[in-house]
Amino acid sequence: MKWIFAFLLAVLIFGGAALFSYKIFIRPELVMRAERKSTATPVPTPDISLPEFEAARKLKTDGQLTEARAALTAFIQKYPSGLHAGKAQDLLGEVNVSILLSDYPSQEKEEYTVRSGDVLARVAAKTKSTPELIMRTNNLSGTMLRIGQKLLISHPEFSVLIQRNTKFLYLLNRDLFFKRYHLLEEKLPANPPPKIITRVSEIMAWKNGKRIGIGSPSFLNSTRWIRLATPGYVIYSKPDDSHQILDIPPPEQGLGMSASDVEELSSLVNTRTAVTITQ
Repeated sequence: MKWIFAFLLAVLIFGGAALFSYKIFIRPELVMRAERKSTATPVPTPDISLPEFEAARKLKTDGQLTEARAALTAFIQKYPSGLHAGKAQDLLGEVNVSILLSDYPSQEKEEYTVRSGDVLARVAAKTKSTPELIMRTNNLSGTMLRIGQKLLISHPEFSVLIQRNTKFLYLLNRDLFFKRYHLLEEKLPANPPPKIITRVSEIMAWKNGKRIGIGSPSFLNSTRWIRLATPGYVIYSKPDDSHQILDIPPPEQGLGMSASDVEELSSLVNTRTAVTITQ
């Protein structure tokens, strides 16, 4: 009988130890393995749009601007919320400006021959363009023209959409995307309405704290503002790498962008340009 009792006692002791070891060591390890299997890192979704984006960017790098414009436009339409949509918009804006503000051939430009009595302002009015747009497109350093001179003229119909919540200013050509600019600063009147429909009132150029006109030799190196018809709304310049020192301090109210962006935008819009501002 004693040996039976000893045998049962041993079973109880070693069986309990085995159960204890299972609960403390083996079972948690099995649970951890199961949890690791259930929480395995998901395989990342492949970026199917990347090859098309890189191909479009290469066209721009290679100087094939017309082809790059078509490829980037198609990319944005195909992937409007894709990973590279914002970068594609920025590239498309650069391409659009490069085509417009240069002698790069494109179907939207026509050739104009300067006639007797022509001055830059008259040519701009006659062709429904702007003096500075003609100057930039044809790489003119001044407003003087000569009879027989060939000018490339384009006729964009720009409008502006400012989205304060996204901090973007969109330049549209015939209601289609042309370029977007980054808003760097906002100093607006108290309690601005959720939507404002206005227009460009005046392009302002400053040199050494004084207003200058397009005929001034310093015009191309001046600090620009774009004043809107709504009081308190001025698109003004902020210093950047190319304009570290400005010719005039910022106004008390308005929307600030980099000086290079304001300079470029001021050459594209005029007093007929409609502007919509939303929250």
